[in-house]
Amino acid sequence: MKLSNLTKSRKGRVALAAIPVAVASTLLLGGVAQGAVPVSFAIAGTPFKIAADRLDGTGFSQYAGVAVDADGTPHPAAIANIKDAKLYNLCQTVVQDTKLGKVGLKITAGNQDKPASATDLQIGMTDLSGTATFTNIRIGVDASKVNTHDKGDKGDFAMDSDAIDIDGLQQVSWSTQAAVFKLTNLHLQLTNGEECF
Repeated sequence: MKLSNLTKSRKGRVALAAIPVAVASTLLLGGVAQGAVPVSFAIAGTPFKIAADRLDGTGFSQYAGVAVDADGTPHPAAIANIKDAKLYNLCQTVVQDTKLGKVGLKITAGNQDKPASATDLQIGMTDLSGTATFTNIRIGVDASKVNTHDKGDKGDFAMDSDAIDIDGLQQVSWSTQAAVFKLTNLHLQLTNGEECF
C-alpha cells in the first residue's frame, strides 16, 4: 500500500503535538485561535482522541491509507477528508507517559453558537463512532476519483458524499491536518491524563 496523501507535507503546515507543550501552546494561542495558520497534529507513537457534540461537513470522502506519525512510523488508517467542517464543542486529548507519570494535553474549542471550523480537513483514524447522516453518498467509488481534493490510490475502495453530519462524534486518530483550523473559544490545559472519552 502506498503512503496516502496524508503523508505528503504541505507548505506552511505546523507540527504542533510533536514539539514541547509550551511551544505548542504558544503556537495555538498565537495563531490557530484566530484561524491564521495551517495546522497538522501528529504525536510520535501515540494516538489521540477527538470528540464533538456534532460535526457538520461538506465535501466528504473516505478510503484506506497509511497515517505516518511524527517519528515516521506508518500506521494503517481510514483516511477521511472533509472540504469544510464545523465542530460543536470540540475536544481533543492526548496522554503520554513521562518520568512524572501520565501527562495529558487537552484542547477544547467551539460551542453551539460559534463552532470550531476547518477547511481541507484530513484525518487518519483507527476508530470512529457516532450517528452519521450522508447526503448523496456513493459507496464503492474508486479512491482516485472521490469528490475531494485529496484522493486515495487508483483501484482502492472508497466512498464519498456531498455532505456528512455526525452527532456524538468520538474518534481515535493518528493524525489530523487542515489548511486552516479556527478554534473559537480555545482552552488548552495540561492534565493528569484526563481524556475526551
